[in-house]
Amino acid sequence: MQLVAPDGTATDEHRYSRDLPPGVLRRLYELMVVTRDLDAEFVNLQRQGELALYPSCRGQEAAQVGAAACLRDIDWLFPQYRELGAFLTRGITPQQLAEVWRGSWHGGSGFTAKRCAPIAIPIATHTLHAVGAAMAAQRLGEDSVTVAFLGDGATSEGDAHEALNLAAVYRAPCVFFVQNNGWAISVPVSRQHAAPTLAHRGVGYGMPGIRVDGNDVLACYAVMAEAVERARTGGGPTLIEAVTYRMGPHTTSDDPTRYRSEAELQHWAALDPLSRYRDYLTAVGVWTDHLEEHVAAESSRLRTELRDAVVGAPDIDIAEVFDTVFSDITPDLARQRDELLAELGCRRRDGRG
Repeated sequence: MQLVAPDGTATDEHRYSRDLPPGVLRRLYELMVVTRDLDAEFVNLQRQGELALYPSCRGQEAAQVGAAACLRDIDWLFPQYRELGAFLTRGITPQQLAEVWRGSWHGGSGFTAKRCAPIAIPIATHTLHAVGAAMAAQRLGEDSVTVAFLGDGATSEGDAHEALNLAAVYRAPCVFFVQNNGWAISVPVSRQHAAPTLAHRGVGYGMPGIRVDGNDVLACYAVMAEAVERARTGGGPTLIEAVTYRMGPHTTSDDPTRYRSEAELQHWAALDPLSRYRDYLTAVGVWTDHLEEHVAAESSRLRTELRDAVVGAPDIDIAEVFDTVFSDITPDLARQRDELLAELGCRRRDGRG
């Protein structure tokens, strides 16, 4: 499903509406631009040794912002680790995200205040959490929906199969939003499934499956809005496949030139979601120089705040790796902690050990 063509013109799709209020159209553009600019800042900070790791979402801004922007504040997000656009849309600050990628023990602990689960690094485990939360909402009589964000690689995991099956059987108010970005690290999506599309799997589980242009923010917004309304009114789960592309490496530890071609990269660069949406806003009279100046100023402010919060921040206390596993540290972990501290020849900042 596509509402805005790559050249920025409206398609002839009539099943879904692209007629959002001008304020919403502008907000989607701002979130997409800020997501891309902050993504670049996170990469820079990691390259400069300020972050342990970072997974870029460059190229996937439309999918993430479009899917998250139509949700209510009562709806829960269950993300993987590449959902910067969804985090920003929900109100998670760049500084909160930086704590995660610096390795702080409390990174992500404040996410739940925004009804967003902490980042899930293990692939697909969070899909079961999303279904469990949706089933809990059913039993409590809450009018909320959960959204599990996952990648194409996650659909190859057993946890995802169990979550999809359980959600369908219990008609849980859960939406599975798959960002098919072409690669599961170095494994192409063509080697991950034999179905015509990932969306086709929906019928096998007993739920609607829809394939959407993941570089079209309005299409992602419309498809997610429909799926969430279905779930909220008792219609059960939906499987959405948003076809997009990961322009950068899997993480800052990856070298994508070893497994994908420059021609492929250039093909997807021509389908860039930001320039497409900017052309559309220009055509409908929403984009202005003032909007561009406002977005640039907001992006610059957030990048500066992020850098100020990260650069020069105190180093992480390595002992926290052991101290925060259980409420009371076990003898084995205490021994391992003491051995490591002795090997490093360091003392805890709090003076205990």
